[in-house]
This record gives sequence, structure tokens and C-alpha cells, in this order.
Amino acid sequence: MCAVKRLKSLQAEKDIDEIAGCLQLAMLLEVSAYPKPGNIHRAADFEETRYEHFLASAIGVGPHFREAARRGVLLGSDRIHGNDVGIGAVTRDAVLDVAKWQHGGNTSLGSIILLMPIAVAAGSVSRKGMFTIDDLRSSIKTVTDNTTAKDTLALYESIDTAKPGGLGEVPMLDVKKIETKEIIARQNVTILDVFKIASTYDSIASEWVNNYHITFDLAYPYFNEQMTLIKDINVATVHTFLKVLSEVPDTLIARKVGEEKAREVSLEANRVLREGGLVSSEGKKRLAEFDSSLRTADHKFNPGTTADLIVAVLAVGLLMGMRP
Repeated sequence: MCAVKRLKSLQAEKDIDEIAGCLQLAMLLEVSAYPKPGNIHRAADFEETRYEHFLASAIGVGPHFREAARRGVLLGSDRIHGNDVGIGAVTRDAVLDVAKWQHGGNTSLGSIILLMPIAVAAGSVSRKGMFTIDDLRSSIKTVTDNTTAKDTLALYESIDTAKPGGLGEVPMLDVKKIETKEIIARQNVTILDVFKIASTYDSIASEWVNNYHITFDLAYPYFNEQMTLIKDINVATVHTFLKVLSEVPDTLIARKVGEEKAREVSLEANRVLREGGLVSSEGKKRLAEFDSSLRTADHKFNPGTTADLIVAVLAVGLLMGMRP
């Protein structure tokens, strides 16, 4: 019996390491994809934030993906309940370590918020050996549906640490207001409660609320199709970025310059895809022009939320066995 338990423990550790590796690689592949319009990639930096800052961030977050996956294993074996996972604290600790690993500012808050439930969920279903997309998605819902006020307060600490741009004014539970934390504690406000409010103006919050609708229903099937047709992960990633941007106006852009401008950006992303994207000379030319038009000094047209969504898509693909 002890030998069986030891074997199960060793397998669990291998699963945990593989899950963390998949999520780190997803971050690395996303930031490396080029020419990803309006974003940092292997051939384009911002003045204050560079490609290598994102590489360092992926290293810094690794131990926390492992911890999230480990808690998922406990959840999947019924050794803890959903509201005992502590995803808020794991997210906060990850963001703190990312800040220690690089000096480029907020590189990955949105990605971490999207990836932590995926890490826990993957750990939870890993006991099955082979698991399906539906298994993973169902487990993600269990994780996002079962947070506590403690998780919410820890998430707000994450935001305080990362200091993301483009927060804007929000109608309720504004992260910038001191009294918000008092309300959260007093009324036992969960992360899902907060994200239900934010989901109308933030796609990352919307993913939590709608069981990763963009990731699973729009982007992942398109990414798989592109990988099958083109067999080039860079092209597939850039095209999936354009596909998501074309159908889901980037909410970071919308908060900075308004919804109308965000929709204009989406229309141009669609035009680039219609011209062939990276597989035609006209598509490449239009993509270069599109990229240039988004690269303003103030970064107000940076589709940063779309980039975070693509990290989640790549993470799912890698967890399901895709390899570059």
C-alpha cells in the first residue's frame, strides 16, 4: 500500500510540474509571437517595458503555477473543498514574485488572473490521466465559482502591486477606493461577484463569469484549425490574436480611448485576416501598417487584454498535448 501511495505521489508531482511548464510556455510563446500588432514581441519593445521583462515574468510565476496545480490535485481528490483553494493568495504571491524578477512594470497581471484557475483545474482533473476539454472547462467553473472574500482581498492586493494601466473609473467596488476593501470583507464579496460587475467592460472578468467563453468557444477552435492548416505555431498564434481582436474589441483599448475606437481597431484586425494575414504578401503588408498605427507613445491602442486571452488559449492547447 505504501509503495502504491508513493507511486501515486510521484505521478502527481510529475503532473504538477508538467502543468506549470505548460502555463509558463504559454506565456513565453504568446510574447514571442510576431508581428503581434500593437504589442511587445521578440522584435518590438516599449520604451519602459521590454521583451526580456516578459521572459523573466514567466520564470517568476512558475512556482506559483505549481502551487496552484498542487492545490488542484488536492481538490480533485476531495482533500480540500473549492472554497479552500485560496486562489486569491496564490495569485497575489505570483504577482509579488513577478515584480521581484523584473523591472518592466505590469507584464502579466491579466495572464496570471486567467491562468490560475486553469492551473488549479488541470491539477484537479490530472488524476484521470487523460482528460478532455470538457473536463478541464468544468473544473475551471468549479474553481471560479468557489472563491471567498479572502480571495477577493488578495486579488485586490495583486492589483495594488501590479498597478495596471487603464483601470479608469468603475461604478462599484473600485480597486482605487479604500472603502472598497471594507465592503468586501463585511459583505463577503467573492471574486466572481466583483467580476460580474466588471464583465461588461473587461474581457478577463468576463472570462471568469462566462466559463472562459472566448477561450474555449472562439479562440481555441480557431487556433486548432490554424495549426492543422498551416502547421506553424507563430502564424497560428498571430492569426488567433487577430481573430479574437476582430470579434472581441479589446477592453483595455476601450477603457483608454473609448468603445468606438476599440471597434475601429477590431475592424482593421478583420481586414488583415481577410487579406490573408501572415500567409499572403498583401496580408503581411496590411499587418505591418496595422501594427505601426497602434504603436503610439502613450500605448493607448495596445491590445493588451487580447494578448492575455491568447495566453489562456495557448495554455489550453499545451495542456491538451499540443507542442511547438
